[in-house]
Amino acid sequence: MNTHICRSAKVLFILLSVLTTFSSNVDAQEFFKKHPAINPYQYEVVKVKAFEHAAVTSAHPLASMVGAAIMQEGGNAFDAAIATQFALAVVFPGAGNIGGGGFTLARKQNGELIGIDYREAAPSKGSRDMYLDEKGNPIPGKSTNGASASGIPGSVAGMFSTHAYAKLPMSKLIEPAIELAKYGFVISEKEARGLNGTRSAFVKNSASLCAFTQKQNWKGGDTLFQPDLAATLLRIQQNGLAGFYEGTTADLIVKEMSFSGGYISKEDLKKYTPKFRKPIEFDYKGHHVISFSPPSSGGILIAQMMKMIEPFKVEKMGLNTIESVMLMVEAQRRAYADRAEHMGDPDFWKVPTSTLISDSYIKARMSDYQPGVAGSSKTTIAGQAKESEETTHFSVIDQQGNMVAVTTTLNDTYGNKTIVGGAGFLLNNEMDDFSIKPGVPNMYGALGGEANAIQPGKRMLSSMTPTLVTLNNKPYISIGTPGGTTIPNQVYEGLVNIIDFKMSLKDAIDASRFHHQWIPDAINVESDFPTNIIEALKLKGYNVSKRGAFGRMDGIQILPNGQRQAAGDKRGDDSVAGF
Repeated sequence: MNTHICRSAKVLFILLSVLTTFSSNVDAQEFFKKHPAINPYQYEVVKVKAFEHAAVTSAHPLASMVGAAIMQEGGNAFDAAIATQFALAVVFPGAGNIGGGGFTLARKQNGELIGIDYREAAPSKGSRDMYLDEKGNPIPGKSTNGASASGIPGSVAGMFSTHAYAKLPMSKLIEPAIELAKYGFVISEKEARGLNGTRSAFVKNSASLCAFTQKQNWKGGDTLFQPDLAATLLRIQQNGLAGFYEGTTADLIVKEMSFSGGYISKEDLKKYTPKFRKPIEFDYKGHHVISFSPPSSGGILIAQMMKMIEPFKVEKMGLNTIESVMLMVEAQRRAYADRAEHMGDPDFWKVPTSTLISDSYIKARMSDYQPGVAGSSKTTIAGQAKESEETTHFSVIDQQGNMVAVTTTLNDTYGNKTIVGGAGFLLNNEMDDFSIKPGVPNMYGALGGEANAIQPGKRMLSSMTPTLVTLNNKPYISIGTPGGTTIPNQVYEGLVNIIDFKMSLKDAIDASRFHHQWIPDAINVESDFPTNIIEALKLKGYNVSKRGAFGRMDGIQILPNGQRQAAGDKRGDDSVAGF
């Protein structure tokens, strides 16, 4: 009886403590006090919803709600994108980041296109063979784990470049992220599993313990507090770019480098600048598609693949039938062969972009295609055109019709598993996206050559594919996804689902996916892919294997009545918000 009373008293004490903490946190939080409908300690995932004025869809409900609230306060899509991205760095640490990089693609209400490249770059100490041993063989783990795998982070600089198109002060846009880091938020079961499963890697690859390693066993419903990250975000809020690329934060990054053989110097950080890239544009069956150019391979790949299948009556073939899958796979095979040979950082390698997406080149690439006959990557090689899995994507469309698509990444889940001591954020392992040796695949099995070899200051080839679509010269779709080398194929299939198969945005995003990337010569399909089609493909001679989910696509579509239909992928905790 006494034991029961003691246990009851203990439970009551814990409940009172939680309530007291919640109450004091709400009182202390400027942003969340102003927006009481957003509760960091109790929130729900919303998968699909239509909004009258503006919408956000991202990998985490809190980040989406923050972006929507910023627009309700008078911000535009660019303000919302910045606030969402900073929030994701706190609530979605597996891929949301300030220690990684990415691409922002936007179309302003007046039709102006913007492409901001803040992809990570190789440090000044980088060299072509930096990940090879004395015999010329790749050193296991050096380009994927620990500080040695990190490129110079670009995300913070990218957000400041985006701010040129925003309306509200940057300090206001960072505030929600600071409050989420300082006062905490409740994690989901999936997030708890991720932290638990990666704990030993965090400890191994980081000089000191951090917020992620403070518990041995995280559970869904636990509150994650990140005081070091809050302090870093506060320095950025107070000092701008210098709050990250110089001073205390830069010192902490460089100090962390020494723990596991990293290469980034203070000078590397200070010199980093985003670059503005001209987007890839092409037409497909009455729709105008806009995507990202190199060092992203995504825009070229989806342009090639969609143009390769355009002459065929895809709409009559049907979703995931033997006819449509074979056609779309053979386009994937040819495009990814070109990726390995021709694509890299355009500041270091002449990428023949205009040739690769030209009608004559596309026609030549498909000249040997035979309907109903399986191709082979032994005979399908890159064309003659002389003239790179954990990422996160979010989309925003505001009341005025500004569209923003952002894909940002640490590369692998939780990047290189290194938390910068005293700064509280994860570093990327994007150096693995370079071709560390011609003919040697990276962690996603992608091959590369001289076009993507390591050089100081060079940006590694990416698969990130933030994409926008207009219809009759009006905003129509913002879409993108994580997923390593599967990203371009996911966007390609998603757009075909919408345009050719007339599927709703949500159904198009949730539909089962397939992937071919030239090498290895195999089709990967999701576990729910139709069994009869798998068997039919095998009979045709394809090597087909099932795997887990591909990415988590997020998108927004403007409906004929002007509403913003936002959809989050069934594959994750992705959630939509708006007003």
